[in-house]
Amino acid sequence: MDFGVVLQTNPPAARTIQLATLAEAHGFSHVWTFDSHLLWEEPYVIHSAILAATRRITVGPFVTNPATRDWTVTASVFATLNEMYGNRTICGIGRGDSAVRVTNGKPVTMRELRESVHVIRELGNSRAVEYNGATVQFPWSHGSELDVWVAAYGPMALKLTGEVGDGFILQLADLDIAEWMIKVVKDAAAAAGRDPESIAFCVAAPMYIGNDRQHMRDQCRWFGGMVGNHVADIVAKYGTDSDVPQALTDYIAGRQGYDYNSHGKADNDHVDFVPDDIIDRFCLLGTAEEHIEKLEKLRAIGVTQFAGYLQHDNKEETMRVYGETVIPALGESVTATS
Repeated sequence: MDFGVVLQTNPPAARTIQLATLAEAHGFSHVWTFDSHLLWEEPYVIHSAILAATRRITVGPFVTNPATRDWTVTASVFATLNEMYGNRTICGIGRGDSAVRVTNGKPVTMRELRESVHVIRELGNSRAVEYNGATVQFPWSHGSELDVWVAAYGPMALKLTGEVGDGFILQLADLDIAEWMIKVVKDAAAAAGRDPESIAFCVAAPMYIGNDRQHMRDQCRWFGGMVGNHVADIVAKYGTDSDVPQALTDYIAGRQGYDYNSHGKADNDHVDFVPDDIIDRFCLLGTAEEHIEKLEKLRAIGVTQFAGYLQHDNKEETMRVYGETVIPALGESVTATS
């Protein structure tokens, strides 16, 4: 199992870069960042600085979307970073949440998401592609390599992921929900003639090493609110009697809206509707042994990467314990070369 960290690009940017270098030193393979250009600093500028300050870490957005940038611009960023620093980028992409909603936009359609994945991947791999009726290619890009992982929750998005994604990003760590969604993605891949085992399966959730259970819950309660945004869309589209597990849909009954100015923040003041048991199920909290136990179960159902959100007050210590104890227990820890 690989391990990543998920960071917000809050100023100062030097802090994000520092955390990324610590992640590499502790054996994490990936550094992901939020991508909402109004809420946080521009991630791709910071990605370049992270890549310059590290030797092996893979960097990418968690997640970008097809609406806020032209797809060829997005692909150009990855191909340029790969030319500068070697093939150390990855593209996480979804239909659009905070980046589009803060400007009163809407998530893109499934068709647009599917087409954007194809265009970004082809150009990001130095290949030609049809775009807006023209054949386009970066004449300066040679040997660039880029995987595109799709973030999904609902049935149609999960099916799309199995059909076209190099990887699947699931932003919660509930074992039952993860098992169901992984199966949906694998079944869709098989139906499309793809090898289901060729797809990477990334579960992402807050990770907090500590002993004060209630404090950890309160620091990570924001995550239930963030997931609730996507669940609300699913319920609005499919109702509460769809194939989506009730464990995912029931808890948002008390949801009263959402303020994106508090998106992904530990001090989010409007996520009281998220109960403690949802936090325990969706996140990884507690001692190193408790983390290892849950990660072993996630690995057993097919998860190939765990990406831990670090939007709390114990970032360095959590990464240290992961580097010294958790990562060696579940995957091969790679020490950064000095």
